[in-house]
Amino acid sequence: MANMKCASFLPSFLLPLLFVLAVATVAAGDVQFVFSGFTQSSLTLDGSAVVTQGGLLDMSNGTNNVKGHAIYPAPLLFRNSSTGKVKSFSATIIFCIVGTFPGVNANGMAFFIAPSKNFTDALPTQYLGILKQENNSNLLVIEIDTFQNLELKDINDNHIGIDINNVVPVQSNMAGFYEDSSGGAFKNLTLNNGMKLQLWVDYEEEETRINVTLAPLHVGKPLKPLLSATYNLSTVLTETAYIGFSSTAELMNARHYILGWSFGMNGQAPYIDISKLPKLPRVGSKPQSKLLAILLPIATAALIISIVTIVILMVRRRRRYREVREDWEGEFGPHRFSYKDLFDATEGFKNKNLVGAGGFGMVYKGVLKLSKKEIAVKRMSHDSTQGMKEFVTEIVSIGKLRHRNLVQLLGYCRRKGELILVYDYMSNGSLDKSIHCEQDKLTLNWAQRFHVIRGVATGLLYLHEKWEKVVIHRDIKASNVLLDDDMNGRLGDFGLARLYEHGTDPQSTHMVGTMGYLAPELVRTGKASPHTDVYAFGMFLLEVACGQKPIKQTTEEKQVFLVDWVLEHWTNGSLSKTVDTRLRGNYNTDEACLVLKLGLLCLHPFPSSRPSMRDVMQYLNGEIPLPKLRPTPLSLGMQGLMQDNGFNTSVMSYPQLMSSFSAMSDLSGGR
Repeated sequence: MANMKCASFLPSFLLPLLFVLAVATVAAGDVQFVFSGFTQSSLTLDGSAVVTQGGLLDMSNGTNNVKGHAIYPAPLLFRNSSTGKVKSFSATIIFCIVGTFPGVNANGMAFFIAPSKNFTDALPTQYLGILKQENNSNLLVIEIDTFQNLELKDINDNHIGIDINNVVPVQSNMAGFYEDSSGGAFKNLTLNNGMKLQLWVDYEEEETRINVTLAPLHVGKPLKPLLSATYNLSTVLTETAYIGFSSTAELMNARHYILGWSFGMNGQAPYIDISKLPKLPRVGSKPQSKLLAILLPIATAALIISIVTIVILMVRRRRRYREVREDWEGEFGPHRFSYKDLFDATEGFKNKNLVGAGGFGMVYKGVLKLSKKEIAVKRMSHDSTQGMKEFVTEIVSIGKLRHRNLVQLLGYCRRKGELILVYDYMSNGSLDKSIHCEQDKLTLNWAQRFHVIRGVATGLLYLHEKWEKVVIHRDIKASNVLLDDDMNGRLGDFGLARLYEHGTDPQSTHMVGTMGYLAPELVRTGKASPHTDVYAFGMFLLEVACGQKPIKQTTEEKQVFLVDWVLEHWTNGSLSKTVDTRLRGNYNTDEACLVLKLGLLCLHPFPSSRPSMRDVMQYLNGEIPLPKLRPTPLSLGMQGLMQDNGFNTSVMSYPQLMSSFSAMSDLSGGR
């Protein structure tokens, strides 16, 4: 057996020799190594992973939305040359997770075995920087997870899991250990409270069993593992593979530190000498020095004089940054931003930072001082506190939404007569600025528009069906779809959203929304539902495909409705003429006609005849064909649609319904 032991105290001139020995060891078959700190290690690092001056392996580095990997540089030979089976192996990991905000969890970290060191296609956040949504292969991942994602079937926000070629664990358990001294009683552990913990990962070749054991640093390895799963890794791992760690840094960032690591093939991992482990950075203020203790009484007298002046200045300062705070808001913790932080981030809400304005408020770009994160700050007016607790509760709940096609709502702030919402900043602005631009300016090409449409549809499907509650957005339109750095469409502005439990009916509320996007039943009853969101999405489809707003004012002071215009062309067999002329014919005709017809279907006057967002995704993906709709003359167009679906043709036509909308006033009311 060829063994190699690495320690942080080795002279630097031996490192090249050790690396050569590592490669030679792999060729020989078995390998052992131990790291007590990483100052002189030869690990391959990328993304947010760094080795600190003190020798800690810091996987998150205090940054945001960046993947980080630390990988043993040489591939290891995992298969037995005589049997072809994956050999027994053992790993010991000493780690510490320090949460930035008490009670607020971010995604955790992972130990992995993978066939390659290239993880450019892996996703961040809940995918831990190592997995993809699908098509994962030859991967064993031990997740140390501190965020509960219901979509991925996480049991809680404090668990250990075994993942094999999938982000959904094969087996998981809440963090803890079985204490030998108390007869095997289970003791809970909190992963992100700054405690040093030790993790053991063992695989037995003959029994094909994976054991994962967790315990505090100064507690020996418990006899009973936390997780024990029978799984033949010979069907998973390649002959040679890489081992290492992965993490994702986030805004609510927890620091993921590795203090020590050992690994053994065909035997136990070497013992880690905990006396040689690097020190964690100090959390909190430094202890008071003896000199300061002597001088403190003298300084106190001078301090009292200074305090009087400071208090006067603070009173004046607080008047400037005064907020509205009530006792019930204490439960929302870090979701509440201070007005001063937002004031400083936007340079006092200067006009130069104004990036948007609408019926519900002004939007400013800002940069948070401490994290340097770019944010969008929306200021909204409110005249009373009636229902404010319910509203803020919903805002904080919506802040828990996590989806690649939704703009992350980070939190809120309240002042007298004003509510402020804070979002992730999207660098490419809102979609309406890209499709309602001047004739001679560049606009989004068709492929980009279709990609945005599918993205928004995916986000709406998540809101309606895949999250723990049903979320009704209530204000879907091009100006509320934002484009990120890669021109992905993200549905934003959840200031009007409402949510309720699956299987229940939404309660009636005041009618809110935007002229041209309001469903007929919403105008009549004020009751929002997923059907009203689908209606607004149908208008959004026509807006993106045609490059025109839902309602256009003509020079004769008449209103032309986009849906009437599209419906007229459809009945005349000239539907393709409604596609945005600025595309100059450079578009996929089948996709464009699909979008236009699907938009008309979503705009059906009867809610029950509109497709669900799941149906919409199937239509857009080509999984099912659109229903065959029969074109009719314009005056009978919508009646024909209704007749084809079994409805009474005596119902008023859609143009008449739309005309009734134009007579409404104040369609942008509050809650």
